[in-house]
This record gives sequence, structure tokens and C-alpha cells, in this order.
Amino acid sequence: MFELIFLGTSASAPSVRRGLSSAVVLYKEYRFMIDCGEGTQRQLLRSGLGFRRLDRILLTHGHLDHILGLGGLASTFGRWEMIKELDVYGGQWALQRVKALMNVVFGPGHLPLQMNYHEIEPGVIFQDDSFILSAFPVDHRGPGCFGYTFEEKPRRPFLPERAEALGIPAGPIRRQLVQGQTVTLEDGRVIHPDDVLGPELRGARLVFVGDAGRTDNLVEQAWQADALVIEATYCEEEAEMAKQFGHLTAAQAARLAQEAQVKQLILTHISRRYGARRVLAEALPIFPATVVANDFDRFRILKDGRTILLHEEHLEDEEEAT
Repeated sequence: MFELIFLGTSASAPSVRRGLSSAVVLYKEYRFMIDCGEGTQRQLLRSGLGFRRLDRILLTHGHLDHILGLGGLASTFGRWEMIKELDVYGGQWALQRVKALMNVVFGPGHLPLQMNYHEIEPGVIFQDDSFILSAFPVDHRGPGCFGYTFEEKPRRPFLPERAEALGIPAGPIRRQLVQGQTVTLEDGRVIHPDDVLGPELRGARLVFVGDAGRTDNLVEQAWQADALVIEATYCEEEAEMAKQFGHLTAAQAARLAQEAQVKQLILTHISRRYGARRVLAEALPIFPATVVANDFDRFRILKDGRTILLHEEHLEDEEEAT
């Protein structure tokens, strides 16, 4: 199970109701921030998440509306929150932009905390015994753009009825079997994990795409995801402008979700040209399981294919003033 909290859902510039791009994914004790647009640290406080354990930043690309908040966040972390290290993951160009930003904000060699920069390539970038975080390439304006997949590792469920039938006592022996170890009972019988474990079950899978200029190369990455987050900066009447600036329309995002057979589509990076209803009206006829994210919306992505909206920020639905 993953939890996803949107901190900023506006495209390019903030609006009255939407902040610049940022989201946080929660899994067990981990917190991963995806992008950090201007004003993100105030959004963190408003969301109730706060700063605790927020030491991993994933960048989709290096445009300013996705990284500019890192200067203020690093300052707060280093001076007030006693966070000693911040790990920033991204493509080469994005990391170069962040380093330049830090030099402007603090001066060369004067960072208030340890910044660890991780230049990523497609593939696994972080994992533990229960989940994998991987990156994949995305086409946008500029090099080194990435999307991210959060996926629980498949597991075999313990079958207590089989354990009872075999006379396996509760306690450490059962735990060893769950961990894949063969055990020997007091009566000399050897019990293998296959004796008490059921068929392998897939875990929850969340795919997060930032800005993107095409979708044909994303079908495989999004295939049967429990939730797909992706931009919907434009509507179809401005499809040529979307193509010119390397962005998607709501209809393009919906067609990707349909082709990739995802369970839930969550649209973000909404232009001030449109209200949420207009974006949704374009996507829903193509892919009915679509929602438009608002700032502070909180979703729970489950392994059974359900995505639950835990908190919905109700915004007035009118087109934003420029």
C-alpha cells in the first residue's frame, strides 16, 4: 500500500488555488518527495505532513517550476529542522540545475546541510525487502527526464490452515517459513515453505509521470498500474500548443491509461486556462476511472487495484484567472 499526497498541481505558474508541482509518496517509514516547486515547504505545513523524515527528493526534470522550492526547503532543513542530509535523485541536467540553484541561494561551499546528488539511469534506484523504486525515461523538453514506479514486491501468503493441519506451532517457526526458510520440527519432520505458502500475489503499483510530450513510449511502463499519475496541461483544442511545448492533453493521458489498462488515472499539472471540470470532461469519456488532483488530495493505492481518496480538497471549479 502506498499513500500519495499532492502538494502542488498547477502547470508552469501557481494559481490562486493550485501550487507548483510537488507530491509526496509514503511507504512504511519512507517519505519520497517528487519535485519541489516554489512554495512547497508551506504546502508541506498546510498538508499536515511536516518535515519529519523527508530526506529523499525525486526530480522528474530540471525546469524551474519543478525545482525552485528546493532552495528554501534546504535552508529550513539545515537551519531549523536538524535534518543533516538530503538525497536528491534526478537526471544529470536536473542535478546541475539544482547545484546551480544552491550556489545562488547559499553561495559556493556554504550549504547548511549535506546534499547528496544521485544521477540516475533507467532501472532500480532504491529498494528494501518489500518494495522497489525504479526510474524510466520520459520525453519532455530537455535531457534527462524521468518517471518513477513504486512497486511492492510480490509475496506468497501464509496459509494458516495448512500449518494447523501439519501441526506447525505458532511462533518463530512459522515466521521462518514465511521468510522462505526450511524448518525441522521437534518430531524430525522437515517442512518446506511451499508446504504452507500460497501462490505469489502481486503488490500495489504506482506509476508517476511528470511533464511529458508523448505517450507511446509509456505504455509498457504504465502497464496495468494500480494508479497512474500524469500531467494534463492542455485540452484537445490546444493540442498543437501542447505538442509545441512538450506537454499532453487530457485526452492523450486518458488514451494512455486506456491502452495501458491501468486501474486509476490521476491527472495533475493543470493549466490556469482550465478548471478541473473541463479537464475531466475531456478525459472521462475515454477513460472513466479518472480524477483530477487538487492540492492536498490524499490517495491510498492498494494492491487489490483500488485507489481510495482519503481526503479531497474541494475547490471552486472555475477557470483560473491569469
